[in-house]
Amino acid sequence: MSPKRHLSPDDRAYFGLLCETVFANPFAADRGRLARLLGNDASAPSAELVSQAVEYHRLMPGLDARLGKLAVGGLARLQDFAGEDRALMRRVFLFHCYQRFAERFDPLIARGGSGGLGRGLARELTEALAGCGFEPNEQRRWIALYYQLRRAYFFIDQALVGRSAPMRALRQALWNSVFTADLASYALLLWERLQDFPTLLLGETGTGKGQAAAAIGRSGVIVLNKAGDGFSRPIADGLIATNLSALSEGLIESELFGHRKGAFTGAVEHHEGLFARCDAQGTLFLDEIGDLSLPVQTKLLRLLQERSFSPVGSHEERRFAGRIVAATNRPLAALLGGDGFRLDLFYRLSANIITLPTLRERLDADPAELEELVDALLVRLAGDAAAALRARVLDALRQLPGGYPWPGNVRELEQAVRRIILTGGYAPDPLPQRADQDAWLEAAAAGRLDAPALLGGYCQRLYQRLGTYEAVARVTGFDRRTVKRHCQTA
Repeated sequence: MSPKRHLSPDDRAYFGLLCETVFANPFAADRGRLARLLGNDASAPSAELVSQAVEYHRLMPGLDARLGKLAVGGLARLQDFAGEDRALMRRVFLFHCYQRFAERFDPLIARGGSGGLGRGLARELTEALAGCGFEPNEQRRWIALYYQLRRAYFFIDQALVGRSAPMRALRQALWNSVFTADLASYALLLWERLQDFPTLLLGETGTGKGQAAAAIGRSGVIVLNKAGDGFSRPIADGLIATNLSALSEGLIESELFGHRKGAFTGAVEHHEGLFARCDAQGTLFLDEIGDLSLPVQTKLLRLLQERSFSPVGSHEERRFAGRIVAATNRPLAALLGGDGFRLDLFYRLSANIITLPTLRERLDADPAELEELVDALLVRLAGDAAAALRARVLDALRQLPGGYPWPGNVRELEQAVRRIILTGGYAPDPLPQRADQDAWLEAAAAGRLDAPALLGGYCQRLYQRLGTYEAVARVTGFDRRTVKRHCQTA
């Protein structure tokens, strides 16, 4: 056995800087380390890049040259290095192999993860990792990690539209939600161990919380199949999503936790809830979690604390193995204020809080983002006809008052584009005026309202904020029909 050796100080400094650079969040704003690695390259990385990872291919010639010199000197495998240098070179070899093969995962991602890697790519990946000294039991793990990295990069970078500073910050936060702030630690220590790290998405209606949750869920771990030539599931199967505000109070518990036959009237067979269907590599997205009733919040808190639950009508203990991403359009102050939402549940969900930017914040930071969003919407809505419709849509949007606040955010913009295509123009729908709310509050404070007007006004304002009669019913203690009656007579 040849003696283990150390890197030279120059190589150690170079490889250390390389790992600091490529294992950092690719959406972070720091370009200094990358510029130092590129050295005398006349075209330094642009500070306007959304992701510095698009520049990593420029590192490969220099990295290939250094690794080639090491190999000539007998340092080609992990086992050739001593002490801390072996740990450093483990990361270097992992990056080098990933960068060589990353783009070859793209056709598989485009197919939604179906069809497999193909034995050719699987064999090349295995041989490349083996050539660096990685043991057979590690190789499957690193191939799965490479696939995860490439998927995450696609769904966070390309599937989210917008290059403004708020969107760059959102991408950085989403990447951290998948890989933590230290990719090296994730790869070596935390891979497949983030199930107990929930993420809470906050943001106004229409800001894209569902799209952000999909980016996280589709970027999760997917292990290799037994044959080693593909992966264990399609990409979409890693995410299970439900909008809680769309479920009636009587169905929420059954939908989440499942029920046993005979648990209630109409339960004619067993039903597996969402928690039972979400496995250890899955992500469960609970949209509008702020609308949950207190009893369901209590059951959800127990599940998060103990990772166990019981179906409705059963004492059987079931394990929840997946990860939770939750979202609400309620402001953070409302959640922390205990306004119908348990503080202990909030703190259990808030391991990671991501606030999505409003459209007005995005356009304030970069007005050109409006055109980028319109282009993406037109491609989705009109396909090949997008280019022909672009000028008409943008001309109509320019007729809006300067600084229009887009209260419905990207969802409103999408409907505006549709309306322009159909009618030729867009006039924003009138929203309830704040002055009316102030007048109602003043009248209530002065004692000028009778009971029906007081209740009707209160229910109407709760409905405007919470969005459903069920949510208002949970706050007021009325049943849904009573709430609806009060809202309609306000």
